[in-house]
Amino acid sequence: MAIQRTNTFQKTYFYFILFASLWCWISVGSPWSQAQAPVASPSLKLIDSGSHATLLGVHFFDAKEGWVVGAGGTVLQTQDGGLTWKSHPRRTNALLTAIRFIDDTHGWILGQNGTILHTQDRGVHWIPQMSGTNGSLYGVMFLTPDIGWVVGSRGVILKTDDGGNTWNDQVSGTTADLFGVRFIDELHGWAVGALGMILVTSDGGISWHVQETHNPATFFDVFFSDKNAGWAVGTQGAIFQTLNGGETWIDRTRPCGSPCIKPADLVEISFPSTLSGWIVGERGTILVTEDAGFSWVELESINSENLYGLSMPASQQGFAVGDHGTVLEILSSAGL
Repeated sequence: MAIQRTNTFQKTYFYFILFASLWCWISVGSPWSQAQAPVASPSLKLIDSGSHATLLGVHFFDAKEGWVVGAGGTVLQTQDGGLTWKSHPRRTNALLTAIRFIDDTHGWILGQNGTILHTQDRGVHWIPQMSGTNGSLYGVMFLTPDIGWVVGSRGVILKTDDGGNTWNDQVSGTTADLFGVRFIDELHGWAVGALGMILVTSDGGISWHVQETHNPATFFDVFFSDKNAGWAVGTQGAIFQTLNGGETWIDRTRPCGSPCIKPADLVEISFPSTLSGWIVGERGTILVTEDAGFSWVELESINSENLYGLSMPASQQGFAVGDHGTVLEILSSAGL
């Protein structure tokens, strides 16, 4: 990795490259799960970001306008699909880990040292918010411009009911680093992290409970479509599925192959439509599914840079970011 790491995030985050998780609505045993669906051949295009910084977070509104964040407080914006990039004034030198918009105007950036930056004007201005923690923050989930959660190092879970003007600590019951969070409504949510940690709440985070995977993989993100169907993903290609809200998690990790080399860590996941899903990760790994995640096809990468962030503004288009200023545009030829 290109960055020297001195705190918990640095020791864990780059040893275990983040991957988000993913869901499925088709029941186990369905004919869809017995045969691998044909996958269109997406094209990959390398975009010059004009930066050599490690880029960890990305959010695109559409095919043209998008944002990326990363090392050294890097915040870049494009309004022409990546042909040109504007560098925004640095509000911090901290490593920035994620960026998310809940709508056309409200967005948040997370990072080291408890960094939270907020915009109410589509990124024209980014204003610091007081998180109340000095730890690293990795995952963010907002249901509305007011209600949201962030998770981070040492088991930190914070909730806001006023758009981040105030953040309240929730008792996670763990000291494991937490990397991803997902809520399907104001009550039901999941958070995932180091050493197989999956937490669930049914009361908006007032109480959190551990769900067992019996696997030591570090999970980097989680995605649920409803109260039952969800996915979690992480180190060494780990892909876990649940169909009962996490009461049981089923190992869906892809076979290692022959000869078997270390599977790539999976970092982030997105489902732009019911059946179509995408995963990015270590060594330029990009996985695609057309059957809600029962089978995955790995695309031939155009470089070997680690990928950390993924944004899918449309079902047939996505953007991934990673090491050394890497920005990739993913275009599906059909059906994705």
